[in-house]
Parts: sequence; structure tokens; C-alpha cells
Amino acid sequence: MSQREIGVGVIGFGLGGRVFHAPFVSAVTGLRLAAIMQRTGDAAAKAYPTTRIARSLDDLLADSSIELVVVSTPNETHFAMARLCLEAGKHVVIDKPFASTSEEALALGKLAKSKSLLVIPFHNRRWDGDFQTVRKLLQQDAIGRLVTFESHFDRFRPIPRENTWKEAENPANGMLFDLGPHLVDQALALFGPPAAITASVRSDRDQTAIEDAFDITLHYPAANGKGLLAHCRTSYLACDYAPRFLLHGTKGSFRKHGLDPQEPALVGGAKVPVQGSQQVWLQEEESAWGTLTVAPNPADPGTLITRQVKTELGDYRGFYANVRDAILGTAPLAVTPEDGYRVIRLLELARESSAQARTLKVEF
Repeated sequence: MSQREIGVGVIGFGLGGRVFHAPFVSAVTGLRLAAIMQRTGDAAAKAYPTTRIARSLDDLLADSSIELVVVSTPNETHFAMARLCLEAGKHVVIDKPFASTSEEALALGKLAKSKSLLVIPFHNRRWDGDFQTVRKLLQQDAIGRLVTFESHFDRFRPIPRENTWKEAENPANGMLFDLGPHLVDQALALFGPPAAITASVRSDRDQTAIEDAFDITLHYPAANGKGLLAHCRTSYLACDYAPRFLLHGTKGSFRKHGLDPQEPALVGGAKVPVQGSQQVWLQEEESAWGTLTVAPNPADPGTLITRQVKTELGDYRGFYANVRDAILGTAPLAVTPEDGYRVIRLLELARESSAQARTLKVEF
């Protein structure tokens, strides 16, 4: 197919639209940021003075030059917004969570398929540098047979923020559906569907209307009884953050602190270079690299060697480059509607496991 330019419309210009979508759409060759829907205010117009600003969804969807729409609105609106975009004949990227329920996720996938369109979960954290580093170490068998995988995404916010939908009581809000999709999707990308799930989903702060902490364990049994446990954890009361990743295996361990630098860089005003330019985006500082500790001789476990592991380059442009290629028919979709459905279903099962205080079998 011809390498035509794909017009993109972004719905919403809060943190998601401003930091994660508009900058990366603008930086990927073959994509054109055609419109941003911001109902009120002029922040989008100031940031992108040559981009059309739409004040309503109807206005944006009426633009025939737009092939792809990005939904970056409050969580509970994702399904309705995405459905309208699909019905208007647009491909859709949906910021996490993909939907509020697994039934909604399935419905979006079926609707998109019936119209020969793509509906894509924004699971951008597969393009985090630290995650790419973990994937590479596992491919290299650097720590041997993996026994436990631990992934944390912690914050310290003991007092709920005021005047934000993110702190409003709604099953689609809260940490489980905010950060849970990132952690669970990364585990699924590495290990595939688990056999069982055990979870604790809680409200730990003194005053809160949302789920603000969770511990999810995904069980991956093996035929020889020596399986893998993948732990996904988040807390709003983590004043001293746990490692972002902690892996233990038969040869050694890998520990990585800190978050991928792309989000804080953009919040701080950094500009994403256009894909193909000579500027590197975005190398993590050496002080933040993770450490790999191994025992060269398992018979002498007291003699260990520790070294830093350079963090792979994280690059959210890769997500949108794949979306572009999938629309053009030149590459398979990296993050599929099925991925979005499975993540939401696992989050639902996490709630059920927590409420019943037991381990549940995973079936999709």
C-alpha cells in the first residue's frame, strides 16, 4: 500500500493528550496531528498553533482527513467515545483503561472487526526502557530460570487531590484501572496468560473514594512444579519507593529503581524529536541503571558479581509507528484488542479474588 499520510485527531488535552499522545503523534513520520478536541480553554492551541482545535466530538469526527482518533478522556467515557469513533469509520487508540468492563472490551473488538477498523489499547509501557531491558535480560537467560517477577508502580499521595475525576468514586477509576493496565499488560507481554490469580485490592489511605493500592499475583505453574510467580503492585502510600522491577532466578537477580524518564521529561517541557532525526530520545542517566547480581559458580553462592546494566532506550514513538504501519497494512498490530480485553478481565478477576479472599482460576 502507498505510504500515505494518516490524519490523527486527539480527544482530550489533559495529561494524557498533552504528554503521551500529541507529542508522539507529531514526532512519527507518516502521521499528521490534524486536530485536537478541547472543549474549553486554549492550552492545545498554544501548544500546537498550526493544528485545528475542535470544540465537539461531532466537529472532529466530521473531518474526513482524520483516519485515526485517540481517546484520552476520563476513564468512564472511553467505551462510549470509542464506539462513536468506530461508528464514524475511524480507527481508534484508547488510553488505558481500554474499557470499564471486559464485556465493553469485547464489544469494541467486535465492532471494529465488523467495520474492518482497528481499535487499539494504549499500552505504551511496553516501550519503556526499563521494560525493554528486562525483556532483553530474560531473552539472554541472564538470571537463569525466572522464579519470581516483581513489578511496582508506586506513588506517595496520602491526601486525595481535589477537583479531579481520578479521585471520584467509580469502578473505572482508582489505581487498579489507572496503573493496573500497565503492570498487567507488561506481565502478559512477557509471560502470556496466567493459570490463576490472587489479589488484594484496597483503599489504604485514611480518606479516599477510590482503590488506592493493590497486590496482584499471577500464577504460571510448570509441569515439573517449578513455575513462576509474577507480582504486580501499586500503592499511593509509598513514600520510599520499592524497585520498579525485581527479578530472581536460578543464576541471580536483577533490580531496577526509578521510572522511565520519558513522562517526567515531557512534563518538564522536553520536545520529542521527529522520528529519523539524529537526536536520541531518551537515554536514561547511568545513575539510574539497574544492577545484575549473579553467582558465576552456583556451588559457591557466597561469591557474587554485581554489575550495572545499561537501560535500553525507551521510545513511545514505537507505539505510534506500529499503529501507522498496521493501518497501512505493512505490519501486524503489536497491541491488539484481545490484549486490551485480557487485561481488563484480569483486573476484574483481581477484584473478585480480593473480595473472596481466594485464588481464582483464569479463563478468557
